Amino acid sequence: MADVAHLKSLLGEHPDFPKKGIVFLDMFPILRDPVAFESLITHFLQHIFTVTLPRTQSKRIDVVVGLDARGFLLGPIIALRLGAAFVPVRKAGKLPGECVRAEYVKEYGTDSFEMQKGAIQPDQNVIVIDDLIATGGSAFAAGDLVQQVGAKTLEYLFVIELTFLKGTAKLNAPAYSIVQDDG
Repeated sequence: MADVAHLKSLLGEHPDFPKKGIVFLDMFPILRDPVAFESLITHFLQHIFTVTLPRTQSKRIDVVVGLDARGFLLGPIIALRLGAAFVPVRKAGKLPGECVRAEYVKEYGTDSFEMQKGAIQPDQNVIVIDDLIATGGSAFAAGDLVQQVGAKTLEYLFVIELTFLKGTAKLNAPAYSIVQDDG
């Protein structure tokens, strides 16, 4: 757990961002430290191999979905290490081709996510990754997209969870976070 304490100590706090009353927890300082970044990735992989995979029948993850935008920084690395595909979920209008769409409400506004149709096949096993879960709106929308294409979300992974907002209660699969912040 020393690695978790070290990762938590590196998080940047930015009061009143993106709007007044919100304290933004920034994971970018972790990415600037190669040893800490590797510790973060290793922590997620250890969790996946010891908790996520053993509780699945197929013992495989086919796709790692990363949420716009910080999930794009973690998802491809995790996918490569698992031998899985990486699929980005982006804000509406950013992806070419035919897309599936899901709307969501965040703690500071409304938005929608899209994913390219055909990027995930029916019955594939998926994990969803992002830097932070607050109210759970964006993660819920990503899970909705996975469900729309007939795949199964095995788990949601986050660097940070704002536990006081109870966002994980909205999700259709177990959630795991490295750092929990009680507000």
